[in-house]
Amino acid sequence: MLEKLIWICSVMLVGARHGGVSVGVVEKEFRTELSSLITELASAAASEKGLTFEEAMEERLCAYSRAVAHFPTAVKEFNWRNGWFYALSEKAKAQGKPDPCPLHSLWLQELRIV
Repeated sequence: MLEKLIWICSVMLVGARHGGVSVGVVEKEFRTELSSLITELASAAASEKGLTFEEAMEERLCAYSRAVAHFPTAVKEFNWRNGWFYALSEKAKAQGKPDPCPLHSLWLQELRIV
C-alpha cells in the first residue's frame, strides 16, 4: 500500500513539475528527480511506520511506470496522497525537527499546491 502511495505521489509530482508529461516521460527523462523523491518518501514512510521496505523499490516503481507509461500526470486528491507526506513534514517542523521530505515540500510549494 505504501509503495503504491510513494509511486503515485512521486511520479505525479515530478510530472506536474514538467507540465503534466506522461508517466513514461517522467520515468525516462526525469529519472534522477523521480529516484530522489522515491528515496525521500520511502525513508519518511519507513520512519513513520517503523518498517523496512524490500530492496529495489525504485526499480519496481519504475517498472510499473513503464507499464502505465501513457497515463498523464497531475497532483490530485492531495489529502489522500501527497497530503500524507506533507503532514509528516508539518509535524516534524512543528516539533523543531528537520523536514523529512524537503524536496517534496519544495516542489509542492513551487507548484503552489501548499
